[in-house]
Formats: sequence, C-alpha cells, structure tokens
Amino acid sequence: MRNKSIMQGKIAAKIKKSSVPEIIGIAVGAIGGFIYYKTVGSSTGACPITSNPWLTIIWGSLIGYLIGNLFNKNKNKKK
Repeated sequence: MRNKSIMQGKIAAKIKKSSVPEIIGIAVGAIGGFIYYKTVGSSTGACPITSNPWLTIIWGSLIGYLIGNLFNKNKNKKK
C-alpha cells in the first residue's frame, strides 16, 4: 500500500514538472487571445473566430500550448 502512494507521488511530481511550460503557455495564450479580440477583433462579425471572444481565447490558448510544448525539456527522447 505504501509503495503505491510513493509511486503516485513520484508520477504526480513528474507530471507537474513536465507540464509547467504548457500551463504557462495556455495562460499567456488565453490572455493574448483576449487582447487580440479587444484590439483587432472583427466588429462586423465577418470572421467567426475574431468576432467571438470565447473562440479567440480558445485559439490563443491552443497556440500558447503548442509554443509552451516546444520548451518542454522533459520529453521522451529517442535512443
């Protein structure tokens, strides 16, 4: 029973360390998406992405995640 909780703790610590760049990227991307909506967004509604703040935030978060994933140093490396 004790080994199981130790193993879960190690796995949780590894997940936390490896996902920090992605979490930061998602947060920065969401903020960037909202700023993009406020400053550049489509006021006429012609563009379905930039005329809706939620879609712009989701796209910004996705781009932020992908960029944050580039900086992840704990990726599995091929041998």
